[in-house]
Amino acid sequence: MEVLGIDVGGSAIKGAIVNTLTGELTAERFRIPTSQPATIDETVETVCKLVSHFSWKGKVGFGFPAVVQNGIVKTAANIDKGFIGVDINKLFSKATGCEVNVLNDADVAGYAELKFGAVKDFKGLAIFLTIGTGIGSALFSNGQLIPNSELGHIYLKNGKKGEHFTSDSARKREELDWVTWGKRFNKYLIYLEQLFYPELFIIGGGTSKKLDKFEMHLETNCRVEAATLLNNAGIVGAALLA
Repeated sequence: MEVLGIDVGGSAIKGAIVNTLTGELTAERFRIPTSQPATIDETVETVCKLVSHFSWKGKVGFGFPAVVQNGIVKTAANIDKGFIGVDINKLFSKATGCEVNVLNDADVAGYAELKFGAVKDFKGLAIFLTIGTGIGSALFSNGQLIPNSELGHIYLKNGKKGEHFTSDSARKREELDWVTWGKRFNKYLIYLEQLFYPELFIIGGGTSKKLDKFEMHLETNCRVEAATLLNNAGIVGAALLA
């Protein structure tokens, strides 16, 4: 079965048609840059351009950078505040004329990793973290998604919010080398470990490609693995969960 997966990001929206049985893209990924943050109107217009690009009429799955409960946007950390309270399923469905399902972007990316990534079929307690402008998270227990965890917004023992302390944007903003940043990230992982006692951390986002630069500074008691689907994870997971 083929589904169009769309990943709504803070600076671009990208999508592709996905074979949901294999997790493979059956059409080349298409990406459209947006304003930071894009207005509601710009976001809807861009989504429609993507759907039109693929001449798509079937189901569409979305990864969206916010807490989404029963189709309603609840937060707006890195997107237009006007999205809060919007029925995003209804908005996108009306605009595209398609059947849609919108979920948190980290949740869908993590789900794709558990279905088709290096940790396929892992059955313990796993925490997926996507490290970028902020920190997105997804919790999985025995392969089942526990949605909208938002672990990037927890406050650490030093009083700082997790993503303000150890996101990739924090590393760049403070011009941290990988050793210094890796030790920061280790503190964040250990704090999560003390709260949840996971058996696996999966590191996604662009930072996943740099794991070899800081993994020697990670002193957790559980496995730490790099995500393998990289920039396609959000697209694939959105399609799967549609």
